[in-house]
Amino acid sequence: MKSFRFNYIFLFVVTIFITSCDKDPVIPNEEELITDFQYILTPAGGGALVILSFDDPDGDGGVAPIITGGVLQSNHSYAGEIILSNTSVQPNINISDEVDAEREEHQFFFLFENLDVQVSYNDVDADGNPVGLSTLLSTANSSEGNLKIILRHMPEKFASGVAEGDIDNAGGETDIEVIFPLRIQ
Repeated sequence: MKSFRFNYIFLFVVTIFITSCDKDPVIPNEEELITDFQYILTPAGGGALVILSFDDPDGDGGVAPIITGGVLQSNHSYAGEIILSNTSVQPNINISDEVDAEREEHQFFFLFENLDVQVSYNDVDADGNPVGLSTLLSTANSSEGNLKIILRHMPEKFASGVAEGDIDNAGGETDIEVIFPLRIQ
């Protein structure tokens, strides 16, 4: 009888041990490294492209990134396209495709300092909220200043003002933030 109880208890303990082990550990979803950021502006009606770029091949720290601003025409419209990539690995990774695939989890914000410019979103997620990979940028009077573009991961897209591009209530985590010098003439 003691042998039966011992076997029963042993089997019970082994069963509990085996079923309580986590067979498939959860691996956190690490954010991708963004080493290259381009905001390509195509003038309405034709003309030369304006490419605002950020290049940081070694990622955060180390060598400072190279940032190239641009010059836009006053009272003009530009179709904007953002291209993000990680060139620190081979083959390079197109981060824009990942942002596009996870539209509900991302939004770009466009902040202007001393510039007479407006940006409107041309793309939305499944809920009708803006993303920002595709935009329309409109200039007004001559001015000179900075354009800050911020990509937020997991913003609160239904918060007040966020759908209009106001970052104040967005929350979430910043995946990348770049300040481009810009002149409108």
